Amino acid sequence: MGISAAPELPWEAVLLKDKVLANIVRNSPGIEQLPHEDIYLSLLSSIISQQLSTKVARVIKSRFLALFPENYPDPALVLAQPDGVLRSVGLSFQKLGYIRNVAAFAQAGNLQFPIISTLDDEALIKHLTQIKGVGRWTAEMILMFTLVRPDVFPVDDLGIQNAMKKHYNLSQTGKTLQTEMIKIAEAWRPYRTLASRYLWQSLDNG
Repeated sequence: MGISAAPELPWEAVLLKDKVLANIVRNSPGIEQLPHEDIYLSLLSSIISQQLSTKVARVIKSRFLALFPENYPDPALVLAQPDGVLRSVGLSFQKLGYIRNVAAFAQAGNLQFPIISTLDDEALIKHLTQIKGVGRWTAEMILMFTLVRPDVFPVDDLGIQNAMKKHYNLSQTGKTLQTEMIKIAEAWRPYRTLASRYLWQSLDNG
């Protein structure tokens, strides 16, 4: 069951008021939200995974990490690696450039958790998207899965769009669809991250 036994959790009191979402939650496994502080590694993983299947991304990431002592890509070591070595693990030239951009940003001290943790969601998205290769969607994934910020709604995500079109019988497209999605999601505040994760999971559940 996707919901816990009594007493009711704070998010349940909000999300289960939405009958559509309540049905999804009740028919889904529970979701664990486990934050961690290594935003740098999460950004590298996200770039490696772009436009790849989960299986292929996992292989390339494993090969990439194996290039470094203790399987950790220290920013200075990433920047020192020749292009040919990094390309040999399966990285495209474009991704190689993005990875170097993230490493340089981290080496400059811009991804330290004590600094990052003081920024609100929009300020953090603006901060991370300074890095060429990191767009708003990637920054939102960092907020949701690395930092577990509770109220992020990735309206541009294709999976969320498909799930909401399916479950809420939405036929709109483009900006009109996004406007309707945002309107529906207002009722989920301040737990839009968890609601989004249940929507993603509902696609896996058929």
